[in-house]
Amino acid sequence: MKKFRKVLDGLTTSSPGGTIGSPACGSTAGTPTAAPTPKEIDVQETLVSENFQLCKTVRHGFPYQPTALAFDPVQKILAIGSRSGGVRILGRPGVDCFCQHESGSAVLQLQFLINEGALVTACADDTLHLWNLRQRRPAILHSLKFNRERITFCHLPFQSKWLYVGTERGNTHIVNIESFILSGYVIMWNKAIELSTKTHPGPVVHLSDSPKDEGKLLIGFESGTIVQWDLRGKKADFRIYYDEAIHSVSWHHEGKQFMCSHSDGSLTMWNLRNTSKPFQVTFPHGKIQKDGRKESCKPILKVEYKTSRNSEPFVIFSGGLSYDKAGRRPTLTIMHGKAITVLEMDHPIVEFMALCETPYNNEVQEPYAVVVLLEKDLIVVDLTQSNFPVFENPYPMDIHESPVTCTAYFADCPPDIIPILYSIGAKHKKTGYSQKEWPISGGTWTLGSHTYPEIIITGHADGSIKFWDASAITLQMLYKLKTSKVFEKPKPGEGRAAELAEEDPFAVQMVSWCPQSRVFCVVGISAHIILYRFSKYDANTQIVSLDVRLQFESEDVITPSENENNPCYSEPGSHSPQPHHQHAASPGSGTSDSIKDSIPCLKVKDRVVRVPPGYQAELVIQLLWVDGEPPQQITSLDINSAYGLLAFGNCNGLAVVDYLQKTILLCMSTLDLYGAADPYQRLTRSPRRNRQSTSEFCMRGLSNFYSDSKKRIRTSYQSLTELSDNQQSIDMERSKSPTSVHYPTSLHNDQRILPEPVASLRASHCSPVFYLLDNVKGPGRKLSLPTDLKTDLDHVNGHCTSPTSQPFSAGKPRVPMGHEGPRLTRRGPGRPPFRKAQSAACMEISLPVSHTEESRENSFSRSRSSSVSSIDRDTKEAITTLQFGESYARKNDTLPTPCLWVGTSLGVVLVIPMSIATDQEERMEEPVTIGPSGAVLMLKGSVLHFGFLDCMGALIQSPYEVWRDLNAPEDPDRPRRRKLVHFSPFSSQDACGEGHLAVLCSERQAKVFLMPSQLCLFVHNITESSFVLRADVVPVYNSVCLACFCANGHIMTLSLPSLRPLMDVNYMPLTDMRIARTFCFANGGQALYLSSPTEIQRITYSQEMCDNLQEMLGELFTPIETPEAQNRGFLKGFFGGNSHNFDREELFGEAAAGKASRSLAQHIPGQAGMEGMKVAASGAVGELARARIALDERGQRLGELEDRTAVMMTSAETFSKHAHELMLKCKDKKWYQF
Repeated sequence: MKKFRKVLDGLTTSSPGGTIGSPACGSTAGTPTAAPTPKEIDVQETLVSENFQLCKTVRHGFPYQPTALAFDPVQKILAIGSRSGGVRILGRPGVDCFCQHESGSAVLQLQFLINEGALVTACADDTLHLWNLRQRRPAILHSLKFNRERITFCHLPFQSKWLYVGTERGNTHIVNIESFILSGYVIMWNKAIELSTKTHPGPVVHLSDSPKDEGKLLIGFESGTIVQWDLRGKKADFRIYYDEAIHSVSWHHEGKQFMCSHSDGSLTMWNLRNTSKPFQVTFPHGKIQKDGRKESCKPILKVEYKTSRNSEPFVIFSGGLSYDKAGRRPTLTIMHGKAITVLEMDHPIVEFMALCETPYNNEVQEPYAVVVLLEKDLIVVDLTQSNFPVFENPYPMDIHESPVTCTAYFADCPPDIIPILYSIGAKHKKTGYSQKEWPISGGTWTLGSHTYPEIIITGHADGSIKFWDASAITLQMLYKLKTSKVFEKPKPGEGRAAELAEEDPFAVQMVSWCPQSRVFCVVGISAHIILYRFSKYDANTQIVSLDVRLQFESEDVITPSENENNPCYSEPGSHSPQPHHQHAASPGSGTSDSIKDSIPCLKVKDRVVRVPPGYQAELVIQLLWVDGEPPQQITSLDINSAYGLLAFGNCNGLAVVDYLQKTILLCMSTLDLYGAADPYQRLTRSPRRNRQSTSEFCMRGLSNFYSDSKKRIRTSYQSLTELSDNQQSIDMERSKSPTSVHYPTSLHNDQRILPEPVASLRASHCSPVFYLLDNVKGPGRKLSLPTDLKTDLDHVNGHCTSPTSQPFSAGKPRVPMGHEGPRLTRRGPGRPPFRKAQSAACMEISLPVSHTEESRENSFSRSRSSSVSSIDRDTKEAITTLQFGESYARKNDTLPTPCLWVGTSLGVVLVIPMSIATDQEERMEEPVTIGPSGAVLMLKGSVLHFGFLDCMGALIQSPYEVWRDLNAPEDPDRPRRRKLVHFSPFSSQDACGEGHLAVLCSERQAKVFLMPSQLCLFVHNITESSFVLRADVVPVYNSVCLACFCANGHIMTLSLPSLRPLMDVNYMPLTDMRIARTFCFANGGQALYLSSPTEIQRITYSQEMCDNLQEMLGELFTPIETPEAQNRGFLKGFFGGNSHNFDREELFGEAAAGKASRSLAQHIPGQAGMEGMKVAASGAVGELARARIALDERGQRLGELEDRTAVMMTSAETFSKHAHELMLKCKDKKWYQF
């Protein structure tokens, strides 16, 4: 009978801020306990759940899929609506606000209540919304949902509270902006047109009041009908029937004529004196052909007719080009007098708007700029200069200049890094902009007190890198780096370029940056790594190139043999990565029909190049093709400037490079890293007997495996088949790791032999078994990410994430960890073997690329063995995370040494010790030695992150080298020497003894180990139903916590080291894999992700920052006096109409027009109330708002009291009058006459 014992769950009875004792290792799932710690770990945790609150801070970038545009000419703020229901409101730099309609419906039109701090939005769900802009976080005050008609156009006259709404049925409704109630006044389409007209005029496409008389409303219908409606007389003044459809109408400021744009590319001018026909028809871009007919032109979608005092009027329109000029870019045409200027745009024009000096439509407009909203850009054209230059955009609208493929966020950077990056980047700025100030200058913004240097790095599909200054919730580009300049341009139709045919061969996959040492590393999609160093001086340099052969050899296919139960402890087979080469073979090294081998995907420039100041490439590392197989993408990277080392891994194995000596120190498969300490019992390979050689078969990597499995979010997996090879038929020399043999002479000038302990890395162990899915693609797969950021999760964390979070087979559980740590023994003779597939027909293989497609398809087997365990199928491990640091590799270590922590997709953590010379001269001459693997720790799921704490709970930073400019002139008095900064765990030894804490986080759980004893102190199962995408140990509130982002949209924080849950918020459903790919945490409780292909969303989970957010945001509304209307003069006022005597309230109010039908529209109170009041109550604005509300209430009560007093006085006067009349009547009567 089995014995069970209860396991304590690492729980303590102390308060959240109490002392953490020495709990046993356990978890809610019953993880085996660890031995008690030999010394008390006394960590005073200060973080509590009240320290955390999740909220969005600011959104940067260009609004994705814009649909509408509006401008307030008095407040000088701009609003942009989008297809997803978002509204961006922009003012001066720093004034940038994002609002979102809950419905998510596209924004059709925007209308500012000019100089009133409000905005009306019309959405595709036929709802009108009124936004209050007088608070830093705008909110909806009212909504009006139309039930029976579709909204097509809205118009709000200046200083009017009545909004005209045109519908698809051709009717025009009127809405009171203050109450958001529909008026009973309706202009029906059948009343607007003549009764004799038999056809419907179509939807309303234009509404505007006459500049001459506000009581006249001009209604444009899509069919070409134009009606001027007399609002007072409730009749049509005139009707115009034109053959061509109307797209827009624009008035002359005097109100005597207007201009229309049509679907045939024509502009028509109409005079109110004679509306029978246009007095001018022009085809701006239509030429007369030889037969006398006009060219057919595209529609003019919008026209604006603006007058100027000192020059001819401006006619600005979009579209109208002739159809015969195919391939021409979208244009904006500016007609000024006889001059016609055509401005070609890079993207289709969504909307444009002329910015004018006056808000009054009956005054000379004086346009000074044109805002042009493109599908992927926002530009402003200066109309005051004859060459029409554009203004330099102060907003970060070009984040998506090339699609963003990765992001990195660094908060609390060294203060000198931002100015120096800006000074370098300013030298490469474009010129030719307008010299005038940016015209969208509304709102106010001040630099808050809670700011510190922040930098955001974005990697792009074209290989470019952008550094952004993200301090104080703003975003400004500092510096741009083009990684493609390191490589030769591939010539079309030649060698690798023709075979790869990649759209984005330089796409950035991940970046690693050390702000202190200014060392920067870029991983590209073509399996290449570029190391950059920063210099303030230009230099002539030759880039060193290292080629790494990190690929598994062909595997032999075997069947179950009769001696499969016998243990096999022969030499490792060819599963080790092959030796690396200093230089790649030339593309033409093989014959035309041979399999590509030992060539990189890209060719590095092999000549001396002049590099400008900034980041200068020093080293390029490329993985090679092997036997027709492209290199697997790099899944993990870490660089350490103090050690001068760079480590990277992929689905095949791990490589470590010394970038100071430009040599490769380590290059081997993941299994070889274990030596004899493989924590999994993996199936041994039986010798193959009497079978033909199958060495030509190519193993396919798991990166395609991940892409498909992640799409299904790890919900289902197909059964896998097994492959194995014959160890006896493999060349033993090729299987040896480079660390166990002499370095080739091509790697360095002198041959070196690593110390003897290094050879034990390759201790004898059994060969692994590999399994592949049946839907894995062949070797001809693409290397690059598509530019639209494919929605799979194959590299969701910047590395391949393994599907190991699936439950293991019941019969094949993981090897449990005993109290002394993970079990390191392999399967012995007495253990039952794993079951194999029933026959060789179950195996799945891929033929080399030289074979025909038919034979490749025939090689797939449709049968599956269900007896294969999860451990077996995942024997091929990917390196998922790497971290250099000072640590302890073995239990008996007394001093910390440089170590490399390695995490794999099977949840295994390896600690590899290194020996590095500290003296500068010795470091450049003596080789770095790498010892055999030390600690082997285990977690559930793929390992995501490492963090290190001292015994007092403080975060231990990785050591780094202080930046020094290698290209600076030599100073004899101050020689440039390496200055290293180490953060040793010894810093707190006096207080709590030797050792440090290691925080390990996987996609399923987190653990805290005490090093060097390797005792598990705390365990927390983060999620069972989902998996973690991002995890990071971040400093917050002078303490440290573990922050996690899960695939189900939850954001969580855990205390350290106790792993006590502090926050768990269901932030958003992960509907877009782009979010998963770009989500990253930063210090101080901040995070960001790419919310759309063009926008970066920043969030915070710090309560302190949420509280201070109000003062960090800009004010959208500033009190400005409305400019006075010009004095029109007596004669102009007398003969110019009766516009100022028009009382809309008297005409549209309930008393005159009655109530609208309740079924026509439904009023919805806004949600602005509670949230808006809470936000406003936190500052001076809230005090003013409360005072204003109190005054309004007091005034209302006083008004009611005054009304009651007046009623009482009237009643008293009536009583007095009646009493007086009664007295007069009875004055002369005797008593007996009553």
